[in-house]
Amino acid sequence: MRVALFATCLVDTVVPQVARATAVLLERLGHEVVVPAGQACCGQMHVNTGYRREAVPIVANHVRAFAGAEAVVAPSGSCVASIHHQQAMVARRAGEHGLADEAEALAARTYELSQFLVDVLGVTDVGAYYAHRVTYHPTCHSLRLLKVGDRPLQLLRAVRGLELVELPGAESCCGFGGTFSVKNSDTSTAMLTDKMANVLSTHAEVCTAGDSSCLMHIGGGLSRLRSGTRTVHLAEILASTEDAVSPDQTTRPAVTA
Repeated sequence: MRVALFATCLVDTVVPQVARATAVLLERLGHEVVVPAGQACCGQMHVNTGYRREAVPIVANHVRAFAGAEAVVAPSGSCVASIHHQQAMVARRAGEHGLADEAEALAARTYELSQFLVDVLGVTDVGAYYAHRVTYHPTCHSLRLLKVGDRPLQLLRAVRGLELVELPGAESCCGFGGTFSVKNSDTSTAMLTDKMANVLSTHAEVCTAGDSSCLMHIGGGLSRLRSGTRTVHLAEILASTEDAVSPDQTTRPAVTA
């Protein structure tokens, strides 16, 4: 299958190794990965902060960038949730009904990584090896909007060498929420404190999730505590093998026009 990788703006800017790991994993499973050059933001930041009209050209750009893609995969439950639940709505409210129809059609071919692996490819064992004690944080958008359920856990349980430990209060928000953590910093910090306490109670070496934004928030807090527990994206764990080069040392997949 030819898979279009939607890197997302946060991943591309802050943690590009997550996009590379996604590509490495999909290519190892036998699929061709392309990165459409015109991709940018999905528009979630604009919609969530009330700039719906301004989000319309961003949605249009996204639809153009991925037009014709057989499948689009992103290592982000948050961005995929926006594509599924916001893009067509924003376009339709602006009177752009043709764009809304195109956005809906594209959303039907767009998947968060664990959804694509389990539901589309029918794979839970991706041949990964990761000899660490790991706990999993289910991010709010993946849990509540995308309904990914236990798909990430199925994938993690099949990783050789990995010890998976349950996270207490797993379904509680970490407190990031995009601009929520800026506008409501005190509340966000309190929520983060609870999340970190639960992560540390597992004695895990690694906290993983399917969203780099939440991992950035949790990881920042853990690093300030000098806890020794770090955050690693699900894609990076699944791309790891016993004898392969680390995903962050691989080259970027081909960029297509």
